[in-house]
Amino acid sequence: MLPFDPAEIDPEEYGEEQATLRMDHEEAVEHVREAFTDAGFGVPVEFSPSELLNEKVDADRDPYYVLGACNPGMADRALDASDGRIGALFPCNVVVWEEEPGTQVVYHVSIMRIARLVGMAPDDEEWDDIVTETGEFVEEAFENLESEE
Repeated sequence: MLPFDPAEIDPEEYGEEQATLRMDHEEAVEHVREAFTDAGFGVPVEFSPSELLNEKVDADRDPYYVLGACNPGMADRALDASDGRIGALFPCNVVVWEEEPGTQVVYHVSIMRIARLVGMAPDDEEWDDIVTETGEFVEEAFENLESEE
């Protein structure tokens, strides 16, 4: 049993962000990669769960792609402030899935906020600063998505 009811948590508390892009899937993945890179993230990890599952278990999934975004400076600070525990959630994933042909959903949740909610990170001023700064990077990335839709 969970120590809290997830349904009672406001999505803002875990930093949920979502956008819809009117373009094909491959174009959307590239657009998201550029938007996050322009906002200060690198993308050291990326993969397609849908391709993997379709190949391995004949899942017949629609396009679904994960971009593992990371701002090295923030990652370094977060590792120190969380005594290394935040690394279990690295990188900050941004997913792109095809809702229907020509319509892609971009989705992200804040690992920094989630880490604090589940006790992996401290609830102190230093972590508040990390949450705020990473939130500003993500906000800029989502603004970059919207500015080119």
